[in-house]
Amino acid sequence: MKKIYPYLIILAIISMASCKKSSDPNKSTTTQSLYFPPIGATEWQTTTAASLGWDNTALNNLYPYLQGKGTKAFIILKGGKIVTEKYFGTFTADSLWYWASAGKTMTGFLVGIAQQEGLLNINDRTSKYLGTGWTSEPADKENLITLKNQLTMTTGLDDGVADPDCTLPGCLVFKANAGTRWAYHNAAYTLLDAVVEKASGLSYNAYFQQKIRDKIGMNGLWVKTPNSNNIFYSNPRSMARFGLLLLNKGKWNTTAILSDTNYFHSQVNTSQSINLSYGYLTWLNGKSSNMLPQSQIVFPGSIIPNAPTDLFAALGKNDQKIYVVPSQQLVIIRMGTTAGGVKPAGSDFDNELWGKLKAIIKY
Repeated sequence: MKKIYPYLIILAIISMASCKKSSDPNKSTTTQSLYFPPIGATEWQTTTAASLGWDNTALNNLYPYLQGKGTKAFIILKGGKIVTEKYFGTFTADSLWYWASAGKTMTGFLVGIAQQEGLLNINDRTSKYLGTGWTSEPADKENLITLKNQLTMTTGLDDGVADPDCTLPGCLVFKANAGTRWAYHNAAYTLLDAVVEKASGLSYNAYFQQKIRDKIGMNGLWVKTPNSNNIFYSNPRSMARFGLLLLNKGKWNTTAILSDTNYFHSQVNTSQSINLSYGYLTWLNGKSSNMLPQSQIVFPGSIIPNAPTDLFAALGKNDQKIYVVPSQQLVIIRMGTTAGGVKPAGSDFDNELWGKLKAIIKY
């Protein structure tokens, strides 16, 4: 995503819910249940790499590498407990940073909540919520586009326009029939925010705050650029909390945030037959082929060969990362500037990092 602005106003608005670092050790190696940090409190239980049988020397050697790659924040959760939490430069646990396209996964999750509440149906035409003429397509082509197409990046709208972030009708141009072409298109995804607003009668921030943020103890705020991107900002622990929610399949401890298990399963599994490595606004590892943003080439193999095959991820420009690995009960967070190369979602950094993590975790 582009047009990322460091709005100073969000510093005052979202710092109130910030969660600070805990020094409470917990060396349990239990993997049967997940730990969830309390809502509205500062503590977060920890465990150690040594207690988990990880290579502690290799973990310590990882930190200079991360710093050299522009990392600002790095967190590893095992079973919900913090194994490591590192900040670089002037960045702290309370600092705020943008998620870029990693926020797409949160939008996909929020659409699922709206559907379980009966506010929308992802098989509905998008025009039911945005009105006719929300694109510049002929009516018969526009009416083919559903919310599910927006979730799966299969709207058929042209991602090769001059400004693929522009959500005005004149920027939303016919390229192919909905459902027949996969393309990573920010504008088509971003308009799901307007769908949720129309369906719920609330602002996107208000709906998010009520349904996710306040229920799991996050901070954070969506910042909208007019007729363009809606970008989420938070501190690193809030990103980790959302990753833990994903790891627990939509439940925060025993509280169901997204109780529609079929929807959650669809979000973190292949959503269409064109790009096997994409769910509902979520990247999937371990598939036999994949496609990348800004390309129509189908590549053989998985997106991160060094990572566990069951990994799924929220990936954003300049290497914003939420990695979730159910088989290992892992959530890994990375915030920062680009680790090398400007790409809208994944990058070579993913596989390079997971090569190092593989040696540390020994999976």
